[in-house]
Amino acid sequence: MRSWNLSEIDTPGGSRSPVVLDSAEPARAVLIGLEPGQELGDHEVKEHAFLLIVEGSVRVEAGGESLDAQSGMLFRFEPEERHSVSSADGARILLFLAPWPGAGHYRGDNGG
Repeated sequence: MRSWNLSEIDTPGGSRSPVVLDSAEPARAVLIGLEPGQELGDHEVKEHAFLLIVEGSVRVEAGGESLDAQSGMLFRFEPEERHSVSSADGARILLFLAPWPGAGHYRGDNGG
């Protein structure tokens, strides 16, 4: 068994320094601190992405919709679904990517 206290893990530099908590075949867990005004700009990943707001508040935009979310809110994005996350006041988010790595994540991967 492994455990993490997400409130005590240092995330210096905010979104520029994500902390990979675990990365194995079934999934990858990444803790990201967003300093006030920081964002994860419009992007997509090859995996299913689950985003949990651990502390603070964020604005999530995807598919022409936007939602302001507080701690405790959970989002799910399909592979290759474009989205962005920003925080005016700062936040701490937990990102799960599954399966890890997803088909096509690495260059030259034909998904087979």
